[in-house]
Amino acid sequence: MTDAVVVGSGHNGLVAACYLARAGLSVEVVERDEVLGGAVSTVERWPGVRVDRGSSAHVIIRHSGIVEELDLAAHGLRYVDCDPWGFAPGPPGEPPLVFSKDLDATCASIEQACGAADAAAYRRFVEVWAPRGRAVARSFAARPTAGPLLRAFWPLGAPRNGRPRTPGGELAVDFLGSGDALLDRWFESERLKAALAWFGAQSGPAMSEPGTAAMVGWVALLHDVPPGHPVGGSGALTAALRRRLEADGGRVTLGDPAVALLTDGGRVTGVQTASGRRIAAGTVVAACHVLATRELAGDAAPPALADARPPLGNGFGLVVRALTDAPPSYPGAGPEALGGLQLLCTDRAELAAAHGDWQAGRLPRVPVPLAMCFSASDDTLAPEGRHVVTVWGQWYPYETKDGDWDALADAEADRLLAAVDRFAPGFAASVVDRYVQTPLALERELVLPRGNVMHVEMGLASMFAFRPTPALAGQRVPGLRGLYLAGASTHPGGGVSGNSGRTAARLVLADRRRRWRRA
Repeated sequence: MTDAVVVGSGHNGLVAACYLARAGLSVEVVERDEVLGGAVSTVERWPGVRVDRGSSAHVIIRHSGIVEELDLAAHGLRYVDCDPWGFAPGPPGEPPLVFSKDLDATCASIEQACGAADAAAYRRFVEVWAPRGRAVARSFAARPTAGPLLRAFWPLGAPRNGRPRTPGGELAVDFLGSGDALLDRWFESERLKAALAWFGAQSGPAMSEPGTAAMVGWVALLHDVPPGHPVGGSGALTAALRRRLEADGGRVTLGDPAVALLTDGGRVTGVQTASGRRIAAGTVVAACHVLATRELAGDAAPPALADARPPLGNGFGLVVRALTDAPPSYPGAGPEALGGLQLLCTDRAELAAAHGDWQAGRLPRVPVPLAMCFSASDDTLAPEGRHVVTVWGQWYPYETKDGDWDALADAEADRLLAAVDRFAPGFAASVVDRYVQTPLALERELVLPRGNVMHVEMGLASMFAFRPTPALAGQRVPGLRGLYLAGASTHPGGGVSGNSGRTAARLVLADRRRRWRRA
């Protein structure tokens, strides 16, 4: 009998499996795909060219401690720092904004592009928001219950010299307010505000929505540890997790998905796979979409799971994976443009318009791109003379009034590439081939319902103790003992984090200890 089965080989599932195997449990991960890693995977899309299927830049996991705790470097994981981590070109003739790990260099760039006042404001912004960002990172690493959240955020308001470090009202306004309001309070330059807003918006919600301020404030932490791209592609992370798991006696089975949970008397007893295998296990960690977990449970789903209706939204974005004969070339910029995220937006009105079109079920009239070209710093991704450029366009509806996605895909890819070309003339002509991931294609390829790469919307009403629903936020499933949830459907949400996988494993181990004490 296996101690634990993990459903899904995404990075959260593999993180959970690794912690359980490290604790001495026998663990098997079952995966429907023939490719390891879910949305954290890399495939040979063209001969000799490795292309990420989902995420490319890893941010949150580099602040979680998971890479170090599991000693993934010893299992082949090596990150290239994205430094500079952000590049935002300006109008013709104006200097770009370059965001580096080095705060002094970043402030010098802001002063040159936006003026001394905004450079000084940014320095102060980082001083104020760095401890707040660390509190958010601590909260991501814990269960979203009152005790852990209080311990995570208490240092922000703990008295010092008899006075609170930050007045509670100020904290509430900042954390519950919108990213746009935060930016307007701190800065003058629309160029700077647009670049920071576009970075913050990568979680999904528009920066005009309540509770998005912390998504902007996360930039302060990137001066501690910048985003990183694994050598060999995003899938190098999940490959290293697999090697770590197997070193501790665990195993991964690809191409044989779980099709049903086995249950008896209100508790799980294992899973059945598509091949007919019945894997007996007293613990199942469902690291797949919460709605997929509901389907696996079938008639055995207790009310908390059977009645779960988390907000999935209407799509998220469109991705073009471009094979080019040159990296993007921005006038007046050098290699610093290619280190990290190319934030191709100079006015928040462009973001607001794209989001408004999405809300109306329309394609964006003016696409807003974010580009990444990690082949410029990692020669394992493409042969000499070739580059892989990922172009992300956000707020593309899954259900659109403009037609069928299979018919729209090529034209929309053209428009998104042309949007990059406005900032990097000649880019579109450099494209040799491309692979287009529409919201519908993301659903088909990566089993992301409605093409939502975050599983569940990342708005304030779907975070912390509300994710994916209040009844399931604890990652245990009430009424079905032995079933635990992990993955982007659960706290802290989407992105490359690993936190929910680690939390699920900790819950499993804590419950096992309690049973032993009672025995």
